[in-house]
Amino acid sequence: MRHVRFAILGAGTAGLTALSQVRKHTDDFVIINHGPYGTTCARVGCMPSKALIQAADDLHRGSQLATLGIEGGAGLRANLPAVLQRVRDYRDARVAGVLGATQSLQPAQSLAGRARLDGPGRVRVVDAQGQETLLTADHVLIATGTHPVVPAEWLAFGDRVLTTDTLFELADLPRRIAMVGLGVIGVELGQALARLGVQVHGFELRTSLGPLTDPVIQEEALRRIGADFPLHMGRAVTLHEGTAGALRVDNGQTAVEVDAVLAALGRRPNIDGLGLETLGVPLDARGLPAFDRNTLQIGDLPVYFTGDVNGELQVLHEASDEGFIAAYNALHGTTRFRRRVPLAIAFTDPQIAVVGQSWQALQGQAFATGGFNFAQQARAMAMLRAAGQLHVYAEPGSGRLLGAEMCVPGAEHLGHLLALAIQRDMTVAELLTLPFYHPVLEEGLRAALRVLARAVYGDAPLEMARL
Repeated sequence: MRHVRFAILGAGTAGLTALSQVRKHTDDFVIINHGPYGTTCARVGCMPSKALIQAADDLHRGSQLATLGIEGGAGLRANLPAVLQRVRDYRDARVAGVLGATQSLQPAQSLAGRARLDGPGRVRVVDAQGQETLLTADHVLIATGTHPVVPAEWLAFGDRVLTTDTLFELADLPRRIAMVGLGVIGVELGQALARLGVQVHGFELRTSLGPLTDPVIQEEALRRIGADFPLHMGRAVTLHEGTAGALRVDNGQTAVEVDAVLAALGRRPNIDGLGLETLGVPLDARGLPAFDRNTLQIGDLPVYFTGDVNGELQVLHEASDEGFIAAYNALHGTTRFRRRVPLAIAFTDPQIAVVGQSWQALQGQAFATGGFNFAQQARAMAMLRAAGQLHVYAEPGSGRLLGAEMCVPGAEHLGHLLALAIQRDMTVAELLTLPFYHPVLEEGLRAALRVLARAVYGDAPLEMARL
């Protein structure tokens, strides 16, 4: 048995951010990790997926070059093994940077093994050789991350069922893939694989794509993304053996045979065997304890539930924030932090973004909507990307910005502008007094804000600040 001030369970984004804060104040800590080091984002998430998407988008751009008067683009093709190798090279460089955070630790400060709680301040760690270490700690930070969801009955199909944990390790891509699950990851990779020449079918239990909830924006996304690969929405699927080693994917309305299925059904918190039941607090139907999202503390225990494992906002910047919050409160006592404005982005073409309060979250309260369609947006037309719909929401009367949903070119940038404005509690009028250059995609946002301003304020002049 040994005692430490801080025990951090998990060396992902939240755990490593917490570690960086703790190390500024003390060497009396241990970080415990089971499985690969290097964070979900760097190893199997944001980084490799964006490298694959970049290759797909650049190849697709070649098919449009003739419209710009540039010849030869139609002859471009994807060398899929080379594409995947570049993805891994890029991924490995990112992972190497992350690994530096733990490689410099003393052996006693970093344990590779499976952690199990044995009460609020006790942790048992079993290493690969079966040796157990019992730790007691003044503070425990739980940051054990997540793993891909794969239905148990699908495991019988072996390596023909892929996840993002395995996709990027392939030497080559299957020629036919069913993308099951069209959330952010599914819709991004489905479109990318289709643009790289893979025959893709998308299946989704819901009737919407990615994080979208606004019916108008949903319809736009279905139309635009559906131009790259067929989408089969609103039904659950079953898998069966097909012909000649293929898999048959059937949703009761459509059945296709593919060489592999990419399960993009979300990620489940790594809590199996973690011992959360020993904390003495109620657990919900998912087996998760209640916690304060502004402090990350579980009840009044010296235990903090941080990062993707808590099941809330499973994105890197939120996990990083939560690692900081948990460590700060463990070090200095409980402080309630204001969380950042929610921001979800899918790197599709057109890009998808939901900022602040979604359309669905606003149901049941009064709100005004301003919209703009990018089909005639000048900059988008010059870029051959003139498509997409944007909606911005504001509070009637005050004009305070509430949120937005969009499927438009440059949504990653428009979304950030709106998130900054919402974080600062800006109104439609205040945002319209700020500069908009010409010609830029942001003028599409200004057009939507003008529509929204009329809905909120009528015809009062807003765009020039009075001296």
